[in-house]
Amino acid sequence: MWIVFALLATFFFGVRGIMYQWTSQKEINRNLLLFGVFFIGFITSLTGVILLDQQWYGWADITVGFALGLGSFAANAFLHKGFSIGKASLISILSGLTPLFVLIFAFLLWQESLTTLQLFGFSIIFVGLYIIRYSNDISLNNLQGAQWGLLAALFFAFNDLLGKQSTLLGADIFATLTSMFGLGSFLFAISWLVKRKRESSHQNIPLPNWSEVKTFICGLLIGLTNVAGMVAIISAFEIGNTGLVSAISGMNILIILLYSRIVLKESFSRQELWGLTAAFLGVIVLRFSY
Repeated sequence: MWIVFALLATFFFGVRGIMYQWTSQKEINRNLLLFGVFFIGFITSLTGVILLDQQWYGWADITVGFALGLGSFAANAFLHKGFSIGKASLISILSGLTPLFVLIFAFLLWQESLTTLQLFGFSIIFVGLYIIRYSNDISLNNLQGAQWGLLAALFFAFNDLLGKQSTLLGADIFATLTSMFGLGSFLFAISWLVKRKRESSHQNIPLPNWSEVKTFICGLLIGLTNVAGMVAIISAFEIGNTGLVSAISGMNILIILLYSRIVLKESFSRQELWGLTAAFLGVIVLRFSY
């Protein structure tokens, strides 16, 4: 059953990635957009806590939730920083190292290990994703921003591990997500207000062409896919191997590629087709490893 939840997380995070890709082409305030993403997550999670009578059982639950919020804020900030100063394909490749970091740390922290067949399936998925991400030209001469891509990967891995830790503590999902989205929305709101004040005091800084209301509403819509993905991935972590869940959820890039092919009419390169095939074969291998 964990693989179903992991695939649902892949789908929702893929849709989120499509919406992020679309908004990246617009002149908007990124912090305000992400404030909307996290704010609707906070409201949705709090509603879940009330309706399902969930609760926080101690400071450990609250701390993990807050750490998730801080990790999400940092990962997004590092990723945006990397894209702003480095080659997009390089940052994408480095941030794609998340499943490998998760596999290593899950073994060190909880002695989680894989069977030979599971390791084979993980390897196929990871290689497939890497082939896709490496389909653009990368050389030793264009490594600017690499450190931000690595930091993003580490913090995304940090979030996956914290998601697993919340299940080991027996924490209620919506209680954990309320803490996470609450702190995350607060941090992005502060970042937005600081940037807004700076822009208003400097006339030479170009203003976004989207209104603040439109940007925030768009963030709310994206946030619905984000919170659905988080519920799915934590549900998968609760019953599945941490590294395998992380690897499958990392396949959300396939959803974005399919969108590019079907909607944007972009053609696949030979490397991307090989990567897509390998990733799907990896999922099939994992399905039959249980």
